[in-house]
Amino acid sequence: MKPFQQVQQSMTAFVRDPDACVGPEGIETRRLAIYRDLFFNNIEGFLSNGFPVCRSLFSDDDWHALVRDFMRQHRCESPYFLRIAEEFLSYLAEQGDARDDPAFLMELAHYEWVELALDIAEDEFPESAPFSDVLAARLSVSPLAWSLAYQFPVQHIGRDYQPAEPSAELSYIVVYRNRQDAVQFLEINAVTARLLALLAEFPALEGAALLSTIAQELNVELAALADFGRDILVKLLDLDILFVNKWS
Repeated sequence: MKPFQQVQQSMTAFVRDPDACVGPEGIETRRLAIYRDLFFNNIEGFLSNGFPVCRSLFSDDDWHALVRDFMRQHRCESPYFLRIAEEFLSYLAEQGDARDDPAFLMELAHYEWVELALDIAEDEFPESAPFSDVLAARLSVSPLAWSLAYQFPVQHIGRDYQPAEPSAELSYIVVYRNRQDAVQFLEINAVTARLLALLAEFPALEGAALLSTIAQELNVELAALADFGRDILVKLLDLDILFVNKWS
């Protein structure tokens, strides 16, 4: 190995784990400390901004220890700074059993990551065609709308509410970016989640066919579902969660 590569590896090891590594020889302690603090503060600041609710649940010492452990234990697959949040999720999945973190932490972190991922996503909201009857329109889910299900009610977790056990029922949430590029979330029920799943599986499905499928799965008459279903579809269109295919 060439000398400069040895220096690079020694510096990298020191930045990751300064308590166990002394850094390259010949570089004064003050300069090493500058690099150590620069890297740590950049990563800690990004994670604090990207996961504000998670951050709020930890003391300063515990949060800093978590960030340091992430730097020490995890080997990032991407060189891009904006991917650090995704790498942090991978770290939590890898180290979850080895740490005494809240049981909901992984799901909460994923929920917060989704907001960041949608904020920087390069997709654009598709141009939606005009329609006169939502039941005759061919509907699709926006590529900027993610339908999610969690065992914990992550949308309500904070300093004052930290459940120790999963809920009896799943929490269904749509996180989406609208035409104004604002990231929003909508709490939904299992039926609406199934509706979105069907549209994801069968894009450009007519509203009437969609509600008919839902009625069959629920073993109810379509007439009993029609008004409710129509209102839900219109609401999802208004929120930019759904769009109407131009060729419908």
